[in-house]
Amino acid sequence: MKFNWLSEFLANFVNASAITKAVTRPFIGLHQQLTPSSIYCRIKSTSAEALEHILIACAVYFLVCLGLYKLTFWLSASASPSTTVPGASNNNNNNGDSARSSSGLRNALQSGLRSVHLPKPAVMGRVLLVIAHPDDECMFFGPLIYTLTQRDGCQVYVLCLSNGNFEQKGQVRREELFRACKRLGISESNIILVNATNLPDDPNVEWRSDAVASFILHTVESLDIQAIFTFDRDGVSSHPNHCAVYYAAASLCLANLLPKACKFYTLDSINLVRKYLSVFDLLCTCFMSTHWCILSWKDASVVRSAMMEHQSQMKWYRWLYIYTSRYMFINSMREINLSDIELEMQIHDN
Repeated sequence: MKFNWLSEFLANFVNASAITKAVTRPFIGLHQQLTPSSIYCRIKSTSAEALEHILIACAVYFLVCLGLYKLTFWLSASASPSTTVPGASNNNNNNGDSARSSSGLRNALQSGLRSVHLPKPAVMGRVLLVIAHPDDECMFFGPLIYTLTQRDGCQVYVLCLSNGNFEQKGQVRREELFRACKRLGISESNIILVNATNLPDDPNVEWRSDAVASFILHTVESLDIQAIFTFDRDGVSSHPNHCAVYYAAASLCLANLLPKACKFYTLDSINLVRKYLSVFDLLCTCFMSTHWCILSWKDASVVRSAMMEHQSQMKWYRWLYIYTSRYMFINSMREINLSDIELEMQIHDN
């Protein structure tokens, strides 16, 4: 009995050794698997699989966007009234039920897929587009301008706050602006070009909001404008002159100086990837925007031809821009109210 404690100690030691081996055995195998070559092979196979899934998802997304793009304009074309042949109603009686069902399906699709989703023409009879430089109207607002000029009874005015004299080509760019606007359906009499020394075409010069606001307010009151369209606070391209235009218009709204019947809309700035998705940004636009206008390839060619009137600005990258940029096909806007401006002014101050 003297050695009972020794036998108990040895038994416990044996059991502890067995438990330790059982616990560490999986880690020994894992250690053997974590060699540099095995890790590289596993990462390579996983990356290839992930890349394959990403490519498949992108292909599906592009096909869906392309299908929706074609479907949108097919629905727009079918929505136009068609002519009927006299006496043909008797031959179509048997097909009445099928025609009504197909018409119901078409109407349901048209309510969800529309190439134009803007406020009613009655509240947008006189529209002012405020831009910073000649060529902004084509590079950024082309689809909006073309859509509005196709509306009956809609007068579109352009207020350009500089003559584009950054490269000492002010006179040339003035003429280019008039020609481009003419292609988009805006007459020369509807263009107001500002040539003020305190508003130069220069990203290094800060435009004073009160100076810009005075030009905007005078134009709105003299032309009885019902809707203003301009850049948002990011200015699409983050150009300081673009941003200054927004803050000037926002200050008018904040000070309650705009007429009550005048609405304020801004063009959405989007990230770099979406900016160069061309028509493939359609799905994101329809889900994330409140107002939009989408051009068919044929109508977008009018915007491209207008942009080509700005020959002094057609560098090699502009040629890529007019075929790949989403702003040549799609414009999305949102209406700005007082609470939005107060929030954005706080962000700007911070």
